[in-house]
Amino acid sequence: MDIKVHYPGLCHSDLSMLNNEWGMTQYPFVPGHEVVGEVVATGSGVKHLKTGDLVGLGWTSASCMHCDQCMGGSHHLCGTAEGTIVGRHGGFADYVRSHWSWAVPLPAGIDLEKAGPLFCGGITVFNPIIVAGVKPTDKVGVIGISGLGHMALKFLNKWGCEVVAFTSSPDKNDQILAMGATRVVNSKDPKELASIQGSLDFILNTTNVTLDWNSYLATLAPKGRFHTVGAVLEPMAIPAFSLITGEKSVGGSPLGSPALTRTMLEFCVRHDIYPIVETFPMAEINQAFDHLTAGKARYRVVLKA
Repeated sequence: MDIKVHYPGLCHSDLSMLNNEWGMTQYPFVPGHEVVGEVVATGSGVKHLKTGDLVGLGWTSASCMHCDQCMGGSHHLCGTAEGTIVGRHGGFADYVRSHWSWAVPLPAGIDLEKAGPLFCGGITVFNPIIVAGVKPTDKVGVIGISGLGHMALKFLNKWGCEVVAFTSSPDKNDQILAMGATRVVNSKDPKELASIQGSLDFILNTTNVTLDWNSYLATLAPKGRFHTVGAVLEPMAIPAFSLITGEKSVGGSPLGSPALTRTMLEFCVRHDIYPIVETFPMAEINQAFDHLTAGKARYRVVLKA
């Protein structure tokens, strides 16, 4: 189906693809994988959408619909899934094309201007809550309070958890508490890390840099889970005894299925959860890229087509 683009988001994945940091970019390259738009054309096999419907599209634009992962509802784990900006042009265009299964209908009442980043950053941090079976009674931690991390705080707060935010910028404490954190811990202060040792049931890492993994594993309670969604390019050196002695585990995940994305959107509307965004007109896309590259984005960038 074809989607007329209204509010595409811009994030670091677009920047990484633009610079071919992941080695899979094909030029000429058109970024844009957080798309909010309007259906303008459908194929004969589309049953649940019609022209004029408002939809969102994220990193994935198609999957095979017949493998075990697709048939089991984990379409995002399909071995032949197609990326919206991998081998094709993305949402920084007038129109973008996708398979009907990945064009997710937008629920009534959603803020269209802020919805785009939910289809990448939002589902990226919502999926681990489900994957790890996080409970409202859990005490959880979030590492890195930026584009992904600030949305994780909002989700986990409304999930009912006690939320500890790890940050290396203590001057942002008030902002972080306003986002939903219960407590802010300075990740560079050994005393503050020691004060929560053995207390967290779940930690979500949203950073893409190498960290002192053992220090964070030490803050996990027995049977605690450390989950990463940050694309750390260097090998993660995880000390075995840190896991073995407390039956702890380490995992990771990509985005999420179309069905879970629908659930996330309903959760967002119910609890008024949206990313903090800065909006640029599409004509100023180069300035928006410069703003993101300079690390000035607070906290997601949305373009207005």
